[in-house]
Formats: sequence, structure tokens, C-alpha cells
Amino acid sequence: MNEDSLGANRLVTIFGGSGFVGRHVVQALARRGWRIRVAVRRPDLAGHLQPLGKVGQIHAVQANLRYPDTLIPPLRDAAAAINLVGILDERGAQHFDAVQHLGAQNVARAVREAGIETFVHVSAIGADAASPSLYARTKAFGEASVRQSLPQSFIMRPSVIFGPEDQFFNRFAAMARFMPALPLIGGGKTKLQPVFAGDVASAIALALDGKASPGTTYELGGPEIATLRRIYEFVLKVTARRRLLVPLSFESAKIVAGSTEIAVKLSLGLFPELLRITRDQVDLLHHDNVVSNQALAERRTLEGLGISPEPFETFVPAYLYRYRKTGQFGGTQAS
Repeated sequence: MNEDSLGANRLVTIFGGSGFVGRHVVQALARRGWRIRVAVRRPDLAGHLQPLGKVGQIHAVQANLRYPDTLIPPLRDAAAAINLVGILDERGAQHFDAVQHLGAQNVARAVREAGIETFVHVSAIGADAASPSLYARTKAFGEASVRQSLPQSFIMRPSVIFGPEDQFFNRFAAMARFMPALPLIGGGKTKLQPVFAGDVASAIALALDGKASPGTTYELGGPEIATLRRIYEFVLKVTARRRLLVPLSFESAKIVAGSTEIAVKLSLGLFPELLRITRDQVDLLHHDNVVSNQALAERRTLEGLGISPEPFETFVPAYLYRYRKTGQFGGTQAS
């Protein structure tokens, strides 16, 4: 099928479309012929999206999930809407509840008021109202708000997302570049199921194409389940680095994280980003981040949508080689 014909020149509004995952979603929908309106806090910083489509196909407008009145204009004349907005830690006015709970609630209500029937909300595997992690709780509260306003919406729950601009494999590789040892929180036993950003974008595009089941929550994971220790070992192998892997109990990790949070505040934001860790992130690592058995049985997965997920072990080396001591074309001797 010709991808350019799928969108039929319809308009989709993407909240948070200028970020890491947003770039892949914009590209996937542009290829299908959608006209794309990217609603972001800083439209002036979304110019990098323009080359992903044809002239005039992609444009950015201002919107802020914390201010409901700003969400109405971006939805005018749209046939579908997507919410990609989320944060990994709290900074300034960007709090978990304001962004991932109340923000999602504001978007869902605006979409309902605009009369838009097709809505995709991106959440996360691990969303749980009873979780000790505020990140996971607010993700769950956001999902509940979306379901209340738009029962037939699509909810996508990805595991850890990887891609050339990710803050996962790239961060570990950068840590290995500058640190003599890497901490294995909880002994590195937590299981993860990294999923390629392009596969998440394809799942969202299929939902807009009418090839997913409305009112369904999909869990998106890659073909490989790996412990945190195995992922560290993989990164060290690809980047040709020898580093100690030091087990750190959850209790000790929370003490370190608490000290880091204090250091960030006292340094007025000058504390190295690479060393930042929060107690909430430690809480997240208490539980595996993998597709549930129920989702597998009900085929609420990438494979259930007809997508063959990209394995991280074959894709990630292409963008981690630059972290080697002598660069991409250097030798393989560990340093």
C-alpha cells in the first residue's frame, strides 16, 4: 500500500511532538500523507521537524498542557489527536501531577470538546495507581482521566524507548566514558524490554489508520528482555570500555539519590546532568518493565498490530560507537 495515501491529507494534532519520540511519530504520519500540527510550549524550537515532511505539511503552534485554554485552538479542524507529553523527572513548574495527570486530563477534555473521536495517549509500562513511584502513579491517573473523557481512545504503554537520541543507552555510554565504575541499582536484576522509537511511532500510526482496536491499552516492548546488568555489559562491549559494575542496594541507592537531589538544588542547576538520579527513579527499578502476560495473551502488543519489533542489540551499536575512546573507526581494544 502506498503510505502517502493513508492519511488522505487529514489533519492530526500532536501534543509534545517535538521531542525524541515525537520526531519518529511526525515522520511516520508525514509518510502516510497526514497534515501535522505540532502543539508545543516553544514552537520556535520545533523547526527541526520541517524536513520530515513536504513543504507546508508540518507546522508548529503554541500550547501548554497546564493551561487548558491553550489546547483548544491547536485542535481546530483536526481529525485526530495524539498526546506524547511526559517527563522523567520534575523540574521547575514541570511536576508529574501537573503534566502526566492533570495535563493528560486537560488534553482529553479538549479533544472531547472538539468532537475528535480518534485519540492516542502515550503512557508507560508500569503505570500503576498503587506504585511507590510518583511517575508511575501519575501515569496511571492520566490514563484513568483519558478513559473517563474518551472511552474509545487508544492508550500506548511502551517500555524503555531507544533510538539515536535516547536518554537510556546514550546515558549509560556517557557514564562509562567518564566514570570508573557503574552502579547496579538493586544488583542490576530489574528486567527491561527496550522498544525502538520507530516501532512505537508505527503503532500510533496504525491506530490512526483504523488498524487497532479502539478503547484498548497496548503494551509495547521489543523482542528482547534484558536485566539492567546485561544492558550495562552490552553498552560496555559496544563502546569497548572496561568498567567495574558495583551492586548497590535499593536502600543505598535512595540515600545516594536523595543526596543528588539536594546537590541539584544547592547548585542551582549546575550539578552534572550525567550524575542526576532521583529517589522516584530508584522506586521505578523495584519492578520489571516488561509486557504483561495478559497483554501477550490478548495480543495487545506490537506483534498483535503486525509489527516486528527492532532488537536493540542490532540497532543500538550504530549510534553508540561514537563513545569509543578512538571513535567509531577505532580498534576494539578495551580502554
